[in-house]
Amino acid sequence: MQPLTEYVTDVLIIGSGAAGLSLALRLAGHCKVMILSKDLLNNSSTWYAQGGIAAVFEDNDSINYHVEDTLRAGAGLCDREVVEFIVGNARHCVEWLVQQGVLFDVENPALPNTRYHLTREGGHSYRRVLHAADATGKAIETILIHKATLHPNIHIIEGCNAVDLVTSNTLGLCGTRRVVGTYIWNRSLEKMERCYACAAVVLATGGASKVYQYTTNPDISSGDGIAMAWRAGCRVANLEFNQFHPTSLFHPQAPNFLLTEALRGEGAYLYRPDGSRFMPDFDLRAELAPRDIVTRAIDHEMRRLGAECMYLDISYRPKHFIRNHFPTIYDKLRTLNIDLTSQPIPIVPAAHYTCGGVMVDKHGRTDLDGLYAIGEVSYTGLHGANRLASNSLLECLVYGWTASVDILRRLPTVVKQAHELPYWNDSCSFVSNSNDSEKIILQQNGQELRLLMWDDVGIVRTTKRLESALYRINFLTNQMDEYYSNLSISNTSLEVRNLLQVASLIVKSALQRKESRGLHYTLDYPTMQPNPQPTILQPGRREGYHYEEGSN
Repeated sequence: MQPLTEYVTDVLIIGSGAAGLSLALRLAGHCKVMILSKDLLNNSSTWYAQGGIAAVFEDNDSINYHVEDTLRAGAGLCDREVVEFIVGNARHCVEWLVQQGVLFDVENPALPNTRYHLTREGGHSYRRVLHAADATGKAIETILIHKATLHPNIHIIEGCNAVDLVTSNTLGLCGTRRVVGTYIWNRSLEKMERCYACAAVVLATGGASKVYQYTTNPDISSGDGIAMAWRAGCRVANLEFNQFHPTSLFHPQAPNFLLTEALRGEGAYLYRPDGSRFMPDFDLRAELAPRDIVTRAIDHEMRRLGAECMYLDISYRPKHFIRNHFPTIYDKLRTLNIDLTSQPIPIVPAAHYTCGGVMVDKHGRTDLDGLYAIGEVSYTGLHGANRLASNSLLECLVYGWTASVDILRRLPTVVKQAHELPYWNDSCSFVSNSNDSEKIILQQNGQELRLLMWDDVGIVRTTKRLESALYRINFLTNQMDEYYSNLSISNTSLEVRNLLQVASLIVKSALQRKESRGLHYTLDYPTMQPNPQPTILQPGRREGYHYEEGSN
C-alpha cells in the first residue's frame, strides 16, 4: 500500500477557471475551500477566452432579446427556463466581477461613469458583449487568481488532478450515497494523494475538446470531470454537440490560436483563396451567423475546393481601430510575420467547446449527493445544440453564484467529521511497473484516438463512420484494460483513460440522434425532426466504476 498525503476541507473544487474560482471566493467567507488545479492556476480555458461575457446593459437591448438569441442559436434544444434564469442573472454576476476588480472596456475612459464598450458577435441581435480588449478571460482570471491566493480560507494545490471520486459507500457510512472526496494524482511528484471533503465536491474541470486532434483549448481539456462523474454513476447529456470554432489560426507555429468572434462582429469578412466572399451564399446573416453555420460553411468550401484553409480579413478597418481593439491578436500575429491591419489571415475550424456534459439542476447539483458540476463540464440546458458566443463565461459566473447559495445552505446540515479515505490499492489497474515501450504505445493510442475523432466524429458525420469510430474506441479501451492494466499510473495513462471514456460517450450520443441539429450534422439524417429532446446517457449500475467490486 502506498502511504498517501491526505487533505481535509469543507469544499473541494476541482478546476481553476472562472467557474471554480468565482465559486471559491463566494464560499471562502463561510468555510474552508480547497482548489485543485491540474496545471498552473492560469492554464485554464478561461485564461485563453478572448471574446467576452454576454449581458444586457443597453436600453435598446433586453433580457428577452438575449433569451431569444440564445434559443435561436441552440436550435430548439435549449431549456427556456434555464436560459431565462441565466440571462436574467447576467448583470448582477458581471457587476460582482467588477466589484472584485475586473476592468471591462468603456466607451470613453477619460469620463467618469461612461458606458461599457459592447461588441456584437455571431448570433447576437444587439451589441451586448462586455470585454477587456481581446483578452477578457485573462483579465478575469488574473483578478480571481489574485483574490483567491490571498484568501486565508482558500488552499490551492497546483499540478494535481483528481483520479476518481470516492463515495460514502466506500467508507461504509449509512444513509444516502454521497461523494466524500477524491484520490489525487500529483503530476510532478508522481504519487497518489487523497482529499476528504466534508460538505461538497465541485467539478469545474472544463470541457473535452482535447479528444479532437485540432483544438483551441489548453492541453488539459481532456474531459476529466465528465469521465469521473460517469464512473461515479452520474448521467450525461448532449455530448454529441461539440462546438468547432470557425476561425482558428492556420499556422504551424500556433496551431491552437483562436481568432475571436469579435473580429467578425466588428466587420471582418471570410474569403475563399481566390478572394471571393462565401458566407452570403450560406446564410442571410453572413459572417454574423451562429458558429455551427459558419463552421460548416468553411468546412464545405475547404472540401469543395481542396483548400487547406480559408481567410479572415479586417484590414479595411482603420489600423488604429484594429490595434486598439485586438492588441493580443495583433501582437501574436506580428510574431508570426502576419499583419492583421494589412493582410487576410489563414484560418481553419478547430474543436472549441463541449456543449453537453454532466447533468445538473439550477444549483449545479448532479445525480450524486454532494457532487456539483459547474461551467463547461456541466449540462445545464443553456446551450442546446449550439452555444451562443460569449454565453460560456456567463454560465460559469451564474452557476458559481447559484452553486454557492446551495452549498452554503447545505453546510449547517453536514456533520463536519473527517473520515480517512482508504489507501490506494496497489493491486488495482494503473499502479504497477511498466516499461518505456508500453508508455510509447499508450501515447500512440491517444494520438490515434484524437485523429480518429477528428476524421469520423467531426463537423460532418455519417452513421457508418460513427459506428467505425465506436468499434475502434472500444478496441483501444479493451486493449488498455487487458494489455496495459499493469502500466504505472502516469499523466498519460490517466488522460488517455478519460479521453477514451468521453470519446465513447460522444459517439454513443451522436448515434442516438437520428437528425441533423445545431452542431450535430449527419449526411444520413440531414434534416431536423419535430419535438427534439436532449440525448441522455445513464451508466449501468456497475459500468465504469473504478473499484472492481463497484462499491464506490
